[in-house]
Amino acid sequence: MMPSLLQDFYAPGTYIIRQGTSGDSFYILKSGKVRVTQRITGKSEEEEIRTLQKGNYFGEQALLRVECRTANVIAVAPGVECLTLDRESFIQLIGDLSELRDKDYGDESRGVPRPSTGPHNVDAVAEYAYIRLDDLDVIATLGVGGFGRVELVQYAHEKNMTFALKCLKKQHIVETQQQEHIYSEKRIMMSIHNPFIARLYKTFRDHKYVYMMMEACLGGEVWTLLRDRGWFEDITARFYTACVVEALEFLHAKNIIYRDLKPENLLLDSSGYAKLVDFGFSKKLGPSSKTWTFCGTPEYVAPEIILNKGHDKAVDYWSIGILMYELLTGTPPFTASDPMKTYNIILKGIDMIDFPQHVTRTATSLIKRLCRESPAERLGYQRLGIQDIKKQKWFLGFDWDGLKARSLQPPIIPKIRGPTDISNFDAYARDVEVPADELSGWDLDF
Repeated sequence: MMPSLLQDFYAPGTYIIRQGTSGDSFYILKSGKVRVTQRITGKSEEEEIRTLQKGNYFGEQALLRVECRTANVIAVAPGVECLTLDRESFIQLIGDLSELRDKDYGDESRGVPRPSTGPHNVDAVAEYAYIRLDDLDVIATLGVGGFGRVELVQYAHEKNMTFALKCLKKQHIVETQQQEHIYSEKRIMMSIHNPFIARLYKTFRDHKYVYMMMEACLGGEVWTLLRDRGWFEDITARFYTACVVEALEFLHAKNIIYRDLKPENLLLDSSGYAKLVDFGFSKKLGPSSKTWTFCGTPEYVAPEIILNKGHDKAVDYWSIGILMYELLTGTPPFTASDPMKTYNIILKGIDMIDFPQHVTRTATSLIKRLCRESPAERLGYQRLGIQDIKKQKWFLGFDWDGLKARSLQPPIIPKIRGPTDISNFDAYARDVEVPADELSGWDLDF
């Protein structure tokens, strides 16, 4: 079934598109004319750059790159009729519209910055199909985990193209029987495209590893910033929490639960926006179904997981409360010398935890409402869903539209000198251990 076009009329002077807002529609002019204007750096007034008329189209660049609009489009008298295609329908047609990617509006010559140079296209999988594993040169290690490492890699034939390459040891995956989890992580990440979630572009395999080629977020982990600063002021904690809320709202709409929220899994991009990474514990559920897998970081595990009662998206709301507490104080509320002791403290409840004096009453109230023992009583799980979280007093006055449009100023702007700058990450020694070959073939379709 082909996507349908909607027809809309715009009165003279109407802003069909505003510069800086996020794009979600593609337009074809059926009748009338529009003025295209831009705010230019260093100039006080908008500059008119062109007029479009019947048969012209606009709005496609924000869809292709899922980024903010770079110009205003204003209806001219006596008015304009447009055929409108939404994002989902647009993506269905992307094969027919791929030539739009290279349309040049001359923005750079007028001093308007191009959208982020990172690889964010809707059709990124197709765009990077030409990249082979042998084309990627390891620059440095960004992180180390039980299954392997995350390396910053550079495309050998275009030095300003860098990616985060997650390298997972196949033998360890088989020994721990995590094959299906790895496939699940790939399927979920390939199916999601959101500005608050790091992108997965492509996967590779060889005799020793499976690889995930991902968006490189070179601003570093939120955990590193928190460790260095001790704890965050309200404004900083609120911004990062809001990024998480947006990501989880998107995932839950797709019936995906995340289950591994913590500062280590929040990376900053070059603008200072936080993105979720590591979907190894994520799972797609039916609209009203539950799962019984015991997983997660001990300090963030919800009571229903510990008690094996079955769980769903409510565990993510619990973890938002735990994250808030850690961002505002420097440590999670439930901690002990070993996981079993931590679980016992969690089961005693959030009301047994002392909150430092500098944590505001509105923050304390929100954390306690997110960390209710009963999932059904948790904020976010009621009729209005995650909107209930956004409407809490702690978020009073927060610019959610600006956050989604990426026009809101982040509290911390990371210093990044170029596509290979790893200064925002801890230093790791090169891995000299060579894992054994794993040739069972479980990864043939990876």
